[in-house]
Amino acid sequence: MARVETTEVLAEMVANVMTLAVGVGDRVVVGDTLLLLESMKMEIPVLAETEGAVVAVKVTVGDVVQEGDVLLVLSP
Repeated sequence: MARVETTEVLAEMVANVMTLAVGVGDRVVVGDTLLLLESMKMEIPVLAETEGAVVAVKVTVGDVVQEGDVLLVLSP
Protein backbone atom coordinates (compact mmCIF):
# COMPACT_ATOMS: atom_id res chain seq x y z
CA MET A 1 0.00 0.00 0.00
CA ALA A 2 1.37 3.42 -0.97
CA ARG A 3 1.77 5.94 1.81
CA VAL A 4 0.04 9.26 1.19
CA GLU A 5 1.84 12.29 2.59
CA THR A 6 -0.39 14.89 4.20
CA THR A 7 0.25 18.54 4.96
CA GLU A 8 -0.80 20.03 8.29
CA VAL A 9 -1.82 23.69 8.22
CA LEU A 10 -0.66 25.21 11.51
CA ALA A 11 -1.65 28.33 13.42
CA GLU A 12 1.13 30.91 13.35
CA MET A 13 -0.13 32.80 16.41
CA VAL A 14 -2.69 32.79 19.19
CA ALA A 15 -6.00 33.71 17.54
CA ASN A 16 -9.74 33.11 17.35
CA VAL A 17 -11.22 31.15 14.45
CA MET A 18 -13.65 33.57 12.74
CA THR A 19 -14.75 31.62 9.65
CA LEU A 20 -14.05 28.37 7.85
CA ALA A 21 -13.96 28.67 4.06
CA VAL A 22 -13.47 24.95 3.33
CA GLY A 23 -14.72 21.60 4.56
CA VAL A 24 -13.65 17.98 4.34
CA GLY A 25 -13.52 16.84 0.72
CA ASP A 26 -13.02 20.31 -0.76
CA ARG A 27 -10.16 20.70 -3.25
CA VAL A 28 -7.90 23.72 -2.86
CA VAL A 29 -5.12 25.31 -4.89
CA VAL A 30 -2.22 27.47 -3.77
CA GLY A 31 -3.53 30.83 -2.59
CA ASP A 32 -7.07 29.72 -1.70
CA THR A 33 -8.38 31.04 1.62
CA LEU A 34 -8.85 28.13 4.03
CA LEU A 35 -10.09 30.04 7.07
CA LEU A 36 -10.01 33.42 8.72
CA LEU A 37 -8.41 34.06 12.10
CA GLU A 38 -8.75 37.12 14.34
CA SER A 39 -6.00 38.33 16.62
CA MET A 40 -5.75 41.72 18.31
CA LYS A 41 -8.71 42.99 16.22
CA MET A 42 -6.93 42.07 12.97
CA GLU A 43 -8.34 39.55 10.48
CA ILE A 44 -5.71 37.10 9.25
CA PRO A 45 -6.53 34.88 6.26
CA VAL A 46 -4.90 31.45 6.28
CA LEU A 47 -4.04 30.55 2.69
CA ALA A 48 -3.29 27.19 1.09
CA GLU A 49 0.43 26.78 0.46
CA THR A 50 -0.07 23.49 -1.42
CA GLU A 51 -2.68 22.03 -3.73
CA GLY A 52 -4.81 19.17 -2.48
CA ALA A 53 -7.97 17.99 -0.78
CA VAL A 54 -9.06 18.84 2.74
CA VAL A 55 -9.01 15.55 4.66
CA ALA A 56 -9.57 16.93 8.18
CA VAL A 57 -10.72 20.15 9.80
CA LYS A 58 -9.40 20.31 13.37
CA VAL A 59 -11.09 23.56 14.48
CA THR A 60 -14.53 25.12 14.58
CA VAL A 61 -15.69 28.73 14.45
CA GLY A 62 -15.13 30.35 17.83
CA ASP A 63 -12.17 28.17 18.84
CA VAL A 64 -9.11 29.83 20.32
CA VAL A 65 -5.96 28.37 18.77
CA GLN A 66 -2.40 28.51 20.01
CA GLU A 67 0.73 28.93 17.91
CA GLY A 68 1.52 25.55 16.35
CA ASP A 69 -1.99 24.08 16.65
CA VAL A 70 -3.15 22.04 13.65
CA LEU A 71 -6.00 23.83 11.86
CA LEU A 72 -6.52 21.62 8.79
CA VAL A 73 -4.95 18.64 7.09
CA LEU A 74 -4.48 18.51 3.30
CA SER A 75 -3.69 15.53 1.11
CA PRO A 76 -2.37 15.74 -2.48
